Amino acid sequence: MPRIIESPTEVEAAGEPPKTIREFVGRVNTSTTAVSVALMESPVGWREPGQQPAFDEFTLVLEGELLVESADEEPVVVSAGQAVHTAAGEWVRYSTPTAGARYVAVCVPAFSPEEAHRDDA
Repeated sequence: MPRIIESPTEVEAAGEPPKTIREFVGRVNTSTTAVSVALMESPVGWREPGQQPAFDEFTLVLEGELLVESADEEPVVVSAGQAVHTAAGEWVRYSTPTAGARYVAVCVPAFSPEEAHRDDA
C-alpha cells in the first residue's frame, strides 16, 4: 500500500554559513536505511568539509549552482537542470561559492553523519 510522507524532518547540516536540509526519506524521517532523499538549500558562500562517504550520492540541482570538488579531477559546476553522481569511497567536497543552490540529494545507502567520513575541521 502506498504511504504518504506528510512532511520532511529538518536535520543539522555541516558547513558554513548554515544550509537547510529537509529529509523526506532516510534514517531520521522514515527510519529507512536503504536510501535517503533530502531537499537542500545552500546560501551563497556555503562550504562543507571534504568527505569520503561510504554511500553513493546522486544530486539534482533545481536552482542555482553547486561546485563539486574531487581528489583527482578539476572541480565541476553543476547548474540548475543538471545532476551529478559521486561514488562511495571517493573524496568529495560540495560548496556554493558564487550562487546559492536548491537541490535534491539521494544517498544509497541512506546518509548518516558517521558514514560521511568528513575531514577534520
